[in-house]
Amino acid sequence: MKSILILGGTSDIAIAVAEVYLAHNFKIVLAGRNPEKLQLVKNDLTIRFDGDISTKLFDAEKLQSHKEFVDTLDHLPDLTVCAFGYLGDQAMAKQDLEECLKILQVNFTGAVSILNVISERYKQQKRGTIVGISSVAGDRGRQSNFIYGSSKAAFSTYLSGLRNELFHFNCHVLTVKPGFVSTKMTAHLQLPPALTAKPAQVAKAVYRAVKRGSNTVYSLGIWRMIMMVIRLIPEGIFKRLKM
Repeated sequence: MKSILILGGTSDIAIAVAEVYLAHNFKIVLAGRNPEKLQLVKNDLTIRFDGDISTKLFDAEKLQSHKEFVDTLDHLPDLTVCAFGYLGDQAMAKQDLEECLKILQVNFTGAVSILNVISERYKQQKRGTIVGISSVAGDRGRQSNFIYGSSKAAFSTYLSGLRNELFHFNCHVLTVKPGFVSTKMTAHLQLPPALTAKPAQVAKAVYRAVKRGSNTVYSLGIWRMIMMVIRLIPEGIFKRLKM
């Protein structure tokens, strides 16, 4: 039975990914920092799916614990999905260093730390797939969320370099760039329905992209075109816009 480790296992996207892979007979390991929430998610998935589901404590911000976390896994998963993230508050982050550092640490430093450990193990065994959930926010800095966006831009660049490295060890890295997604993290925002994906849509896009061996996937697909247009706007014009 193939296995998948989902880091940030209580997020809406993570749960949706677990649902898709359970439907394809994968063994699931949900990892997160809240044991009560993890157990609730496990109980719900167990009721709805006849599958092998386990949980494990993991905190993206506790960098020194990441090697031990991987060392204590029952076995190295065939597929690792990095699904944790923190949107944060842009205005607060400009004034509060702790909020700023949390955005950067969760979205970039923590992700790099754990994926460095896992990718080295994949290199040793010359197989394995890593999926990183980044964001279209990293494609160009915008005044409304450039601290979050910069952390995701850095993560996307990291995944690109990791993909380049791991290719030579028969391993693969997929970068997932969702646009708006209807989740708990965005519940306070008014999102345009036509441009907003459901977690299940992102999860299905992940599954298809992994099967195809894709390098980058946007969800919804229209965001690839939207971000291409945004990237092409000259900086002299772009800096005058309010986005």
